[in-house]
Amino acid sequence: MDEKERHAAGMSVRRKVLGDAHVDRSVAKTNDLTRDFQDLITRYAWGEIWTRPGLDIRTRRILVIGTLLALSRWDEFRMHARAALVEGGFSPDDLKEIVLQQAIYCGVPAANTAFHMLDELAKELA
Repeated sequence: MDEKERHAAGMSVRRKVLGDAHVDRSVAKTNDLTRDFQDLITRYAWGEIWTRPGLDIRTRRILVIGTLLALSRWDEFRMHARAALVEGGFSPDDLKEIVLQQAIYCGVPAANTAFHMLDELAKELA
């Protein structure tokens, strides 16, 4: 696969995971400063890693949500949790189970913040 094909594959899975509206907003915000970074994440994060055959998209979503919680990357956590609910077929109970699992390995304070964010998302999406 060449770089152009990798970018196209990455954009396709990025849209599938995050939704067209989110990706369209990100693309619209691209400027001279961020263009290379957007290309990098589209080709490599989305086009190289998310398209690999070893794990399905659901499993990758679980790993990403758990990792973002562990790293306290709350903006990205919220984005991926929202996408899991809206685009990924996850239920609030699915996300609850991810956060409970992470509470043991990442700590109660991180899980507490995650639950606050999930509660906000549930109210927003209701």
